[in-house]
Amino acid sequence: MTLHATVLHLLGIDHQQFTYRFQGLDFRLTGVEESKVVQSLLA
Repeated sequence: MTLHATVLHLLGIDHQQFTYRFQGLDFRLTGVEESKVVQSLLA
C-alpha cells in the first residue's frame, strides 16, 4: 500500500491520520501494515 500512501501524500493528506470507522473499528486506507511515502517517485 505504499502507492496509496504516496498518492495521498501528493494530495496533501497524511495517510496515517486519515481513518474511517467501519463496524466499530478505525481503518486506514493504506491498511494496518507500515506504509511509507516513496520519495524517489516524487523527485
